[in-house]
Amino acid sequence: MCGIVGYVGFRQALPVLLQGLKRLEYRGYDSAGIVLAENGCLSVEKCVGKIVCLEEAIKGKEYNATSGIAHTRWATHGEPTIVNAHPHLDSKSQIALVHNGIIENYRALKAFLVERGHEFRTDTDTEILVHLIEEYYEGDLTEATRIALTQVEGTYGIVVIASQEPGKIVAARQGSPLVVGHGDNENFVASDMSAILAYTNRADYLKEGEIVTVTADKYEIAAVDKNLLRTPQIEEISWTLDQIEKGGYEHFMLKEIHEQPTTLANAIRGRLNYGEGIPRLNGLNLQYDELRKINRIIITACGTSWHSAMIGEYVIEEMSRVPVEIEYASEFRYRKPIIEPGTLVFVISQSGETADTLAALREAKKMDATVLGICNVVGSSIARETDGGVYIHAGPEIGVASTKAFTSQVMVLCQIALLLARMRHMTAQKGKELIGFLKNIPGQVEQILQIDDQICEIAEQYYNSNNFLYLGRGVNYPTALEGALKLKEISYIHAEGYPAAEMKHGPIALIDENMPAVVIALRDSVYDKVLSNIEEVKARQGRIIAIASEGDTEIAEKVNHVIHIPQTHPMFTPILASIPLQLLAYHIAVLRGCDIDQPRNLAKSVTVE
Repeated sequence: MCGIVGYVGFRQALPVLLQGLKRLEYRGYDSAGIVLAENGCLSVEKCVGKIVCLEEAIKGKEYNATSGIAHTRWATHGEPTIVNAHPHLDSKSQIALVHNGIIENYRALKAFLVERGHEFRTDTDTEILVHLIEEYYEGDLTEATRIALTQVEGTYGIVVIASQEPGKIVAARQGSPLVVGHGDNENFVASDMSAILAYTNRADYLKEGEIVTVTADKYEIAAVDKNLLRTPQIEEISWTLDQIEKGGYEHFMLKEIHEQPTTLANAIRGRLNYGEGIPRLNGLNLQYDELRKINRIIITACGTSWHSAMIGEYVIEEMSRVPVEIEYASEFRYRKPIIEPGTLVFVISQSGETADTLAALREAKKMDATVLGICNVVGSSIARETDGGVYIHAGPEIGVASTKAFTSQVMVLCQIALLLARMRHMTAQKGKELIGFLKNIPGQVEQILQIDDQICEIAEQYYNSNNFLYLGRGVNYPTALEGALKLKEISYIHAEGYPAAEMKHGPIALIDENMPAVVIALRDSVYDKVLSNIEEVKARQGRIIAIASEGDTEIAEKVNHVIHIPQTHPMFTPILASIPLQLLAYHIAVLRGCDIDQPRNLAKSVTVE
């Protein structure tokens, strides 16, 4: 969850590290720090708050160091204070370390170190690790770090620097992502490629249990427990710097909402065979006869990805008649899931690094399941560790509240549902019809974006509300959940999503003139039922915002506001219905003066349990 940047090369390190930290602001943090190695010593600056506070702290100071490491912290152990901020130093201030993760056995390690005469300044688990490296340091930072890590239980992405070894940084990864950026006479380490994309697009992603020694002219990767070198595996990242800039939009979230016509087109580009009425998803690495043998699917994910998984459950079961179960990844690993022959497991994560989802993946693999991934980041842990999968091709998503990744995940799940259906009972003609609907969706999203001003006007009437209710039925029940989550994440308004029919089993007690209800009321098989639910809200003076099908004039008589969306196949409506919900949450949050791209207490990629 924290951001890490390291640099060694020919440039002044400070501007490189600061720029990298700014690129990582979206990950969520509460403090920041930087350490530079020059003149045989380490210079450290820390602050609580945003990167601008760190810049203010170092204003007027001159640093010529060409190597250093930097960090943005999201607090786990210890409050967000300057003392607890990274980097952390050893007893002699000769070794500095930044860390993302949790050291689970830090109490035992701390007791061992205290007996050895070490004194601690902070409340963090990370400080134990830098003292442990100090304990074994005899002039070789790589070896001291390697020995220390063999005693650590937990997760880490660390970068270490020593004043006695200028021009060298050491990094290691276990459960928390790190990437080595390869340049010309300079090299980088980062927790996210976006931090260093301004300087290089050549990346080597560390694998679990690896340690890397980085200098300006080379880097060497080895296994922590065996110390055996592996050959560098450099790949070129296709993302561009323009993609991680705001591009004239006020916020990354708004930019990413407006990118969805493109990202949805990318999610289907080259995959839809209209002639045969079937998607081609070769990344699944499963032959048609293997797909036909699947008799049960488990989808596991967290947060917004869990909502896309729920939509996938409805769509896959409706189209292919294969039973689907949805699991919170954080719960999956702590119970005893039943995985029998013929069970296929999907894991969904935008970043491909979500800690709980990775753990669920590994648990399923232990049970000999075939595990497939749906993720966005090429080279991520999920992409590497699954048996196959599908990239959503949404490009970098910087806003903490996921928008374009969510709709792209749903688009991929719709294609998986169609593929499974064609493998069983669906005719080619029906497949062609559904492909036609999918191809139209990017253009239909563009239509919805044209009514942004209308949605903003609705937001102006409700941004002072303290509670919202989101209602949907069938495949749009999870759409309601996602709409409520978006509002909670960025506006800090309490919002709940419910199946519309469940309203009378409790939530109806909350409804009055101060409780707006957002209702997804599309012309589908449950349309009349949803109208009845709307009447129930209206009878209790509830104010209603309806997401309705284009051409529906009847509903306007029953609600306070109507946002129309184009018509599509009922199973594909969550993609279209999500767009106005994203815009509504965005405009309400702006009107409330919230920090849209970096909402409080949240991080973009949850890489700790």
